[in-house]
Amino acid sequence: MYHKHDVIIVGSGGAGLMAAMQLPHASVAVLSKVYPTRSHTGAAQGGVAAALGNQEEDHWKWHMYDTVKGGDYLVDQPAAEILTREAIDAVYELEHRGLPFNRTADGRIDQRRFGGHSRNFGEAPVRRSCYAADRTGHMILQTMYQNAIKNEVNFFNEFLALDLLINEDRVCGVVAIEIRTGEIHTFHAKAVLFATGGYGRAWRVTSNAFACMGDGMSIAYRRGIPLEDMEMYQFHPTGIYKVGVLLSEAARGEGGKLLNDKGEYFMERYMPTMKDLAPRDIVSRCIVQEIKEGRGIHGKDYVYLDVRHLGKKVIDEKLPDITDFARNYLGVEPITEPVPIHPTAHYAMGGIPTDIEGRVVTDAQWTPIPGFYAAGEVACVSVHGANRLGTNSLVDLIVFGRRAGKHMAKFIQENDHVPLPSQPEDFAREQISRLYTTTGGESASRIRSELQNEMIDKVFVERNEDGLHEALDSIDELQDAYKKVQLQDKGKRFNTELVEALELGFLLDCAEATIHGAMARKESRGAHFRLDYPKRDDANWLKHTLAYKGTKAHDVRLEYKDVILIDDPVFAPKERKY
Repeated sequence: MYHKHDVIIVGSGGAGLMAAMQLPHASVAVLSKVYPTRSHTGAAQGGVAAALGNQEEDHWKWHMYDTVKGGDYLVDQPAAEILTREAIDAVYELEHRGLPFNRTADGRIDQRRFGGHSRNFGEAPVRRSCYAADRTGHMILQTMYQNAIKNEVNFFNEFLALDLLINEDRVCGVVAIEIRTGEIHTFHAKAVLFATGGYGRAWRVTSNAFACMGDGMSIAYRRGIPLEDMEMYQFHPTGIYKVGVLLSEAARGEGGKLLNDKGEYFMERYMPTMKDLAPRDIVSRCIVQEIKEGRGIHGKDYVYLDVRHLGKKVIDEKLPDITDFARNYLGVEPITEPVPIHPTAHYAMGGIPTDIEGRVVTDAQWTPIPGFYAAGEVACVSVHGANRLGTNSLVDLIVFGRRAGKHMAKFIQENDHVPLPSQPEDFAREQISRLYTTTGGESASRIRSELQNEMIDKVFVERNEDGLHEALDSIDELQDAYKKVQLQDKGKRFNTELVEALELGFLLDCAEATIHGAMARKESRGAHFRLDYPKRDDANWLKHTLAYKGTKAHDVRLEYKDVILIDDPVFAPKERKY
């Protein structure tokens, strides 16, 4: 089936819908493998950072400093400036479009503290996170979806993208499978935006939804587009023990504390200034260190998040979802009991390389592919560097989703559709046909489970050469086994086994790029912590990794590009102290 539009947006989360809002007069189609309001943006809890200064003095340059420092200086600094300057207008745009933020007594947007955010260049924590209770992402998603409906955006729900179409050196569409019918659809467009999110399901314990399978990253990777800084994957310090469901930093922003088996608020010992609100990579490593030294609760591999001292009123009004999660998943009452937590796979700082307009670039010379854009977690601008600050994900969505949308609006005015390549559906049909006809007897669920175990055991908060080598050998074996996956369900309609098998291929691609990048980066920086190379090495590794998929099985080529710095000593790379 054939569809023609000005713009195709793949992904209906915050980045995709923010871009769609900038295109009110264009023919826009949004493809989503879930119903739009089930997109993973809705899981973001704590807030969206912007230096509004509604609660105390703040400045976008302080926000930029925290972003660069928090990212352990792997951040492209001009992009960080855009992120933090434009965050203010983007938040007000959401407010004007109807987002119900919490309010101060005089009616302004309320703000609270969040990890890594400070005033006056690291002097002390600052109230910068604009929030709607602990349902900020949910409110953003609902607001954007309502605006998209008003703008008559065309939604294709429960469509899984399978391929990116390129002709005459321009991106000109995508191919997708309609999950309801099993039919293949070709979407022809002047411009395509990928806003497909991350790949947290590569790990066994994750805060990510079941939809976070690395779709967009893998599709681009298979078409010769590199993936940038994939070794930089964030582990959030406060996932529900064993389950991984997130207990937002909002709890610590409101005054929650981390507690070890001795009853000690141990972050005061590690980080005397920022304490529990140090950046996530640091807090995660501190938790792991406490556990390694025998101070996990009852000697086990978790610690406590304690909010009891906040009182029932604060907990009920400002942390309702977080506390419900603790009740539902653990049977723990946060008003009277501390909550067991452990680091959980949370966010990809790496992804498809883009410039500050959201255009996808293919090399160290920043060569763009005309007509191809990416925004949100699937993209790497890079504003998060080696470690994303809490609430900067939603800022990334709204700022660069908006910039990509505005650039596409101009692009489609200046360019016509280019013809589709001949037989545009061949690659997608080949993927599906192989899964339907293979008789290798291999199980996708077994491969996925083994992948997740390898990643959680060897590509987690702490890494080393031997573990990464073992993980890579395992991934190679799993990719070979993937070629023998056999479906039990041969039907077309709502064949979720087929969908999960296709998604497994995406996860394997993302894991491959992640491990290759991690093995090559012989230093510790942000979320990438090597026990065998525990120091940051700016002389050799102040650069971005570009991973290209080779033409042969298990072949990955790594190239590098410089981190973009600005001429300001405030932002020069230095030791991170909190």
